[in-house]
Formats: sequence, C-alpha cells, structure tokens
Amino acid sequence: MQEPTRLFDLLEWRKALHPERPVFKFKEDGQWKSHYIDEYIEKANLISYALMHLGVKKGENIGLISAGRPEWNYVDFGVQQTGAVLLPIYPTISEEDYLYILRDAQVRLLVVETPALYKKISNIREQLPQLENLCTIVPMEEVKSLDDIYAVGRRYQAEHPDAPQRLQQMKDALTIDDVCTMIYTSGTTGTPKGAMLTHRGLIMNVQEIKESPGKTWTKALSWLPMCHIYERMMGYLYQWLCFEIAYAESIAKVADNCKEISPNMMACVPRFIEKVYDKIYRKGEKMTGMQKKIFDWAIDLAFRYDLDESKLSLWYKMQKAVADKLVYKSIRESMGGELYMLVSGGATIQPRLTRFFSCVGLDLYEGYGLTECSPLIAVTNSNKKGRKIGSVGFAMREIEVRIDEHTGEIQCRGGNVMKGYFNQPELTAQAIDAEGWFHTGDTGYFDPDGYLFITGRTKSMFKTSMGKYINPEVIEEKMKQSPFVMDMMVVGAEQKFAAAFIAPDFDMLRDWCRRHGVQASTPQDMIADKTVVARYQKVVDKYNAELGVTEQVKRFALVADTWSEANKMLTPTQKLIRRNVEAAYKEQIDALFK
Repeated sequence: MQEPTRLFDLLEWRKALHPERPVFKFKEDGQWKSHYIDEYIEKANLISYALMHLGVKKGENIGLISAGRPEWNYVDFGVQQTGAVLLPIYPTISEEDYLYILRDAQVRLLVVETPALYKKISNIREQLPQLENLCTIVPMEEVKSLDDIYAVGRRYQAEHPDAPQRLQQMKDALTIDDVCTMIYTSGTTGTPKGAMLTHRGLIMNVQEIKESPGKTWTKALSWLPMCHIYERMMGYLYQWLCFEIAYAESIAKVADNCKEISPNMMACVPRFIEKVYDKIYRKGEKMTGMQKKIFDWAIDLAFRYDLDESKLSLWYKMQKAVADKLVYKSIRESMGGELYMLVSGGATIQPRLTRFFSCVGLDLYEGYGLTECSPLIAVTNSNKKGRKIGSVGFAMREIEVRIDEHTGEIQCRGGNVMKGYFNQPELTAQAIDAEGWFHTGDTGYFDPDGYLFITGRTKSMFKTSMGKYINPEVIEEKMKQSPFVMDMMVVGAEQKFAAAFIAPDFDMLRDWCRRHGVQASTPQDMIADKTVVARYQKVVDKYNAELGVTEQVKRFALVADTWSEANKMLTPTQKLIRRNVEAAYKEQIDALFK
C-alpha cells in the first residue's frame, strides 16, 4: 500500500495493515475501553459531513480544546478531510488567552471537552460574535455535544446519497503542502502566534523517526497535551506504526497507567524525567543498612554508564548485570515492565539522567525543534551511533541546518518549516528570512561527528554591568541536577554578578527536614529556616565550582511558590516564562543586588 502523503491517509493505512488491533484505549468509569479503526473512520467521516453541511470552507480554522482522548483524533481527521484547519488549544490557559486566540484565528466552530471548559468559553462568548457553534465532548444537559455533530453528519449523509463521493473529491483536492493545523506558540517571549503547519512538515517528522521504535512493539502511552505539536506528531507516529495508543488519566496517574497498560514507549519532557528520578532517589533515601548500600551502589553505577557499550569494561558489564537483578528491574516494573523507550523534547536532558535511565533499561531519546518546525530539526535514533550524551542528535535528513557564525544561532530550511504566522506577515518575515531560513532563537553547535548540541536561547542571554555575557539556562540546568531544586531562574542583567531564585522540591526538602530534625513543615517555614538555607548554599557552592567565575551564582533566594501553569510561571510544556517570574519577584530581585 502507498505510504500516506496527507495525515488523514493514516485512516486507510491503518485499516489496511492492522484492522484487528485497537487504535486507542481510554478509561471510562474506571475501565479501559478499546476503540477500533472502523469506529475511527466512521466518526471522522460524520464530522466531515457535518462540516460540509455547515458550509465550512477550505482553510477555515476549527477550534478544539481537549485533553488526549479518542475523540480528539476523530475531530482532527474529520476537520482535515474537508481542507479545514484544526486549531487545538491548551485546556489549561486563561479566559483571556482563549479570547485572544479565538478572536485572532476567527473561529466560528469550537469543540470543548468538559463542562468546566464550556463554562470558561461561555464566560467570554459575548465577546466572540463570530463563534457560531460551540459543543462539548462530554455530554451536558441542554448543550450541543459531539453526538449532535455526528447526528448532523448522519442526516447530511442520508440527504445526500453521494456524500462519500463529495468527501472523496474534497480529499483528492488536498495536497501534501496544504495547511492541516495551526498551533499557537506557547508564548514564553510574547503574545502567542498561530504557526501554520502542513501535512508535509508532520509527515517528514514521522518519516524521520519511524525506524527507531522496536519492530515488535505495539503499545504507547500518551499523556502530554495533544495540542502541543510534539505529542501530536508522536501520535501520528504511533498510528503510522499501528500502535495502540492509551491515553493516561492525568500526569499524576502516569505511573499507575503504565502498570495497567504496560506500554513499550512514550513521549515526555525533561521535567517529567527529573521527577521520576527524584522519586527513585527519595525511595533510596528511606532505605537503611545493606539495602541502602546496594541501592546507592547501583545508582552510582548507572551514572557511569556509556551509551557506547564498547567502551564499557567486562567488569562494569558484570556489575550492571547484578545491579539489574537487584535494583534496575524493580524500577522498570514500576513503569509497567515493558517500557523500553522514553522520547523527550521541549528542552535538553541532564546528561547524568540520560546515562541513568539508559543503564536502567529505559532508553532516553531526545529531539530538538520548535512548533514552527513541525516540530523536529534534529533527533537521536536507535542506530549504533544514534545517540551521544548531551546531544539532541543529528539534523533531519531532508532539511538544511546551519549555525550562524556570528551569533551561534541555529537556523534551518526545508519542508518542516511552517508556512508562516497566521495574519502576521511582519512577524513571519522576522522568523523566516528572504532565503527561507527559519531563525530559531536557540544557540548551539555541531561536533565533528555531526551531533547537534544546544547551548541556550539567544533571548535568554544577558550581559552583566561588567560586560560579560551569561547564558542562564546553562547554569540552571547544572544546578537542577540537585534533587533539592525543582526550578531555578538566574538573573543579573546589567548587574555586577549573577543571582538566582530557587524553587525547592518541597517533597524532597520535607523528607530532609524530618531526617535532620528541622522543625518546619510548610514551604514558608522551610525556606526561612537557617539550616535549610545553609543546605541550599552547599548545593549552590557545589555547582558553582563547575562554572566560570562570571557565571557563578553569588546570591540566591528560596521561594515558597511552586512554579506551574496555574500561576503562569511555566508554559504548558513546563518551560520558564521568564518575564512572568521577573515580574512576580521584582522586589526580591532588587533586594538580591543591594
């Protein structure tokens, strides 16, 4: 069968290859329910027919606000088949952000998942005169639901016997270079912008990585937001490979769902990997006697692992085999026992964690890119030399990637790059130059073997009053290796030195306080305790020793807040929104430099 050239071709691809396998699994009333390809095709087509009835035109933006679930995909392909453009939006943003995006994208048909989301949109609907149709996935009394959309599609099909032919004509008219989705950037540096992505860009991404998963694997767990292009692309990869995709109940339930589903791979972000490691670390901290000695020995052994096993001595391999039976196996079992690959994106992974998880048997793979690149620019792979510690892998084969010789900025050109920002020609021209090069805003370098390394964001860098440039992300990533540090932000623009705010991992810190007799239980009490502050000074001193003099953190302040999406300190993909952190702690910043 011919490989898909448009994303919705995956429907027939899957039906031809493995019609017997479940496509999706989703928990309903406490039980996992399987969804199969025939239902997928039927409901996607019904949505297409309903859109045809409503007169939706090619290129029109259709909104979707939902967590990952089978219906997300039904809407996705139902929209795409008509030539309309799916606009997925995060379920966790504010009413103000929804208002901006829905206005900017001129959305007149919107699907939301839950009653809570329906209420959010209802609160601003008077300010959205163009929004004609609003329905929910989870049924509500006296509110249109997705079931009503299916019913409209069935009526259209009944009234137009040639409906399948009409839909096929619409599909046949669509090409690989048509826009299939628009993703609003997460907005770490300003107002969100709608990046218009094509079938070509996403299919190029899938083609680049489809050889890396094991040939016998059949199951994946999905828990990242489906509206993020990274998880979206991974979803298309799973469908291409005929995997069964199980949607996690929530991020808090990922470990439980892993045990229930036993997936072979899943996508994640560095913050998740750090939390998994911290949980393992805390478990070890509670051990005593010989059990703790064995645990600590196995953890230290994992940190000395090399991805190139030819560099490992026979003695190391023998120790690893023992550690696997005594420690590593139980770690794998806590993640379902059949999880072999974690694919991370959104930021670089601490090298020590790549060593650790790969040694344990949960191989860590990295990708690098941006929403505007569908999203990949570079990625590691499962070939013998496909990974290197600290690197995000090789540039994608069908694109060009270069490093600006003056600024060190990573730039790329090719079919993965967006068509532009919706209704923003000036911003598009700033991002994509006259020669077609997309300017990422990230800095990095290629080593002699062709591996790409990321060194930071050009917009995050600042200059001290002494004229020295500092890349805060390098410092932050280094100090976040400590299990005591959940988040950190380095400041110091136009100041004599670098300083930092540290958001502790309070679960870790609370355990430490109990073991060391510190009588503090609330975050406020803990960060005010002199013994706790002294412990964090040791953390800062340890990692300062690995930094240049101008990069060293001279002063720091602990904060009682946990940075999150809810308080707008982090994006939905867990990246720092620096301008918001700076605004929230303006007085404290001033105090650090007095």
